[in-house]
Amino acid sequence: MAVFKLRSHYQPAGDQPIAIEALTNGLRDDKRFQTLLGVTGSGKTFTMANVIERMNKPTLVIAHNKTLAAQLAQEYQEFFPNHAVHYFVSYYDYYQPEAYLPVTDTYIEKDAQINAEIDRLRHASTQSLLTRQDVIIVASVSCIYGLGSPEEYEKENIRLAVGAPMSRTKLLHQLVSIFFERTTADLSPGQFRSLGNRIEIMPISEKFIYLLEIIDGKLGNITKIDPVSQKILGTLQDIFLFPAKHFITDKNQKESALKSIRLELDLRLKELEAEGKLLEVERLKRRTNYDLAMMQEIGYCSGIENYSRHFSGKKTGEPPETLLSYFPHTADGKLDFLTIIDESHVTLPQLRGMYAGDQARKKTLVEYGFRLPSALDNRPLRIEEFLKRVGQMVFTSATPADYEREVSENIVEQVIRPTGLIDPEVVVLPIRASPRLVRLGRKKDSSSVGYGGQIADFIAQTEEEIKKGGRVIATTLTKKMAEDLSVYLKEKNIKAEYVHSDVLTIERIKILTAFRRGDFDCLVGVNLLREGLDLPEVTFIGILDADKEGFLRSETSLIQIIGRAARNVAGRVVLYAERVTGSMQYALNETNRRRKLQMAYNEKHGITPQTIKKTIHDITEHLESEHDKAVRANVVLDREIFAKNPEKLIKLKEKEMQAAVKILDFETAAILRDEIRALETPLGKNGKQKKTRRN
Repeated sequence: MAVFKLRSHYQPAGDQPIAIEALTNGLRDDKRFQTLLGVTGSGKTFTMANVIERMNKPTLVIAHNKTLAAQLAQEYQEFFPNHAVHYFVSYYDYYQPEAYLPVTDTYIEKDAQINAEIDRLRHASTQSLLTRQDVIIVASVSCIYGLGSPEEYEKENIRLAVGAPMSRTKLLHQLVSIFFERTTADLSPGQFRSLGNRIEIMPISEKFIYLLEIIDGKLGNITKIDPVSQKILGTLQDIFLFPAKHFITDKNQKESALKSIRLELDLRLKELEAEGKLLEVERLKRRTNYDLAMMQEIGYCSGIENYSRHFSGKKTGEPPETLLSYFPHTADGKLDFLTIIDESHVTLPQLRGMYAGDQARKKTLVEYGFRLPSALDNRPLRIEEFLKRVGQMVFTSATPADYEREVSENIVEQVIRPTGLIDPEVVVLPIRASPRLVRLGRKKDSSSVGYGGQIADFIAQTEEEIKKGGRVIATTLTKKMAEDLSVYLKEKNIKAEYVHSDVLTIERIKILTAFRRGDFDCLVGVNLLREGLDLPEVTFIGILDADKEGFLRSETSLIQIIGRAARNVAGRVVLYAERVTGSMQYALNETNRRRKLQMAYNEKHGITPQTIKKTIHDITEHLESEHDKAVRANVVLDREIFAKNPEKLIKLKEKEMQAAVKILDFETAAILRDEIRALETPLGKNGKQKKTRRN
C-alpha cells in the first residue's frame, strides 16, 4: 500500500505540533468527532495535511463552495505531489432544476449545461478510489447527491492486455456498452475512433489517447499518445477502461426497472383518479409513457435520474449511492477513511439543508402529476444518512458552531500563528452623533474622535489609513447599502468599489485583485468579506451597524470579519454600535483572549510580528499574458490565423484551458471556455448560447 508522504519547505510551528499530535491521538483512540479550532492564518490546512500523513488513510475534505474547494485541492496537491489529490464538485456550469409553481400555473423545464472538464475530474476521483489507497478527494456538498453504484461501475470496466486474444468488432461493442462514443473527429474524454486494426481511445478521466493495434487476432501494442502534439508518451502492457458514465445498469436490471416503473404508474394513476385529478392523470400518463418509450428504445430519456430508484433496485425511501459509497471499507465492513469538514460552521448547515430544499420542490411536481412518487428518491442524503456513511470526522473552523462543540470528543485549539501576527485591535464606537462614546480595548481620549455618526467617523478613519498607505474594508447589512456607500465615498474623493453576490464571480476576483494592487483604497461589501478572503494589505475594517443581531452580525460572523484584519501588523477593527450585544461581547472577549495568548508566545520566543507578504495573483493575469497581450501585439497575425485556420486557434485555446484545469485554475478555464465558444459561434458550433450560473 502506498504511504502518504508530505512535502513542505517548513516544519510545524506555533500551536501546530500540539494540534497535530492531539488530533492524531484522538483518531487512533477511535474518537468519532473532533474539532480543530484554528484562528485565521494559523495554518489549519497544513495541520490537517500532517494528520493525513500520520493516519495514512484515504481522505474526504468537504468545503462549502466550489472556489474554496479548488483552493484546498491546490494546497493539498502541493503538500502531496506524488499522491492522488482530486477535485469533486457539481459538473453543472448552469443548472435550472425542473419545477412547478402552482400559484401562477408555471412549469419550468430542467435546463442544464454540463462542464465536460469537471465531469472528467469526477470520474478521475471515483476511479482513484477504486484502484488505490493514497487518495484525497476535495469535494463540495455535491458529494451527498446520487452518483450510481460503485459495484456496477467497477464491474463494467474493461481490461486490455498486450498478447491477449482480441476481436476488433467485439471491442467496439464493448466500448459502446460502457457508454463510450464513436467519432471520426478529434477525440474528447469518453470517445474512440477506429481505422482498420488501429483503435484510438481517450479514457473518460484523462486527456491522453491509448492507441491499440490488433495483430493476428491479438492485442499487439498499447501506446500512450499526446492528443495535440501526437508525441508518444510511453508504451504499456495493460490498461483498464472504466465506463464513461457513473450510472450503469445491466440489461436484466433495465427490463426489471421498466416493468417496475409501469407498475408504479398504474398505481399512481388510480390514486389521482380517485382524487378527481383528471388533468394530473393525463399529464403523468403522457409524460411517463413517453419516457418509457425512450428508455426502451435508446436506453435514455431526459430526466432519467427521476427513475433512479427503479434502476438501482432500491426500495422506497432508501438513500441513493453517492461519492461516499466509493470510499473503502475494511474486511469487516468498517468505514476506513477520514473526513474533514472545512469551515464547518458553514458547511454543516449546507449538508443539513440540501434534503429539505430538494424534497419541497419535488413534492410539488409529484402532487401535480409531473413526476412519479419515486422521483422523491432521487435526492441528496439526509444529514443522519450522511453521518452513517462517514467514519471519523474532524471539523475545522475559526468559529465552530454549537453542534461541533456538542458532539466533539476532542476540541483542539490552534490559536498561535507561526508568523507571530496578533489578532487586530477592536474598538466600539457609536452609530449616531452623540456625546456618549464607548471604547473597548483602546486607551485614548474620546475627544480625538468626531461625533458625526458612523459614516462620518468611518470616512475620517479611512482617510487616515489611506495617508499611511493602508487599505480599508467596510461591511454593510444589505447590497443596496454597499452600493450607496460606495457611491458616497467616491463623492468624498475616496476611491471605493463594492462587491456582493450580484457581482459576477470573475468580476469579483478582478475587483479584489485591483484592491490589493492599490487601484482603489476602500472595499465595501456584505457577507462576502468573510470566509476565505485573504487580503494582507487591509489595515482597517469598519463594521457598520454591528449591534443589529442576526446572521450577518452573529458572534460567528463578527469573528470571521475581524479575522480579515489579522494578516497585517497594523490591523484594527471598529464596531459601530449603540449597544454592546451578546454577539459583540463574545467576539470582543474571544479576540482579546487570542491577542493575549499570541503576545505571550511572541514575547517568550522573541518573535516580532511581520505583515504577511503574499504575491498579488490574479487569475485573469494569465489571460493578459497568454491571450490579451498576444492579441494586442499580434492582432493582424491572430486574424490571419483565424481566417486561414480557425480550428487551429480554437485548439490553442483548448490547450490553454486544459492547462488551467490541470492546476485547478477553474476561473481561468471558464474564461477560456467562453472565448472558445465565441470563436466557435461563427463556425456554426455551439451556436445556442446559454447563461452561466453565478457562483
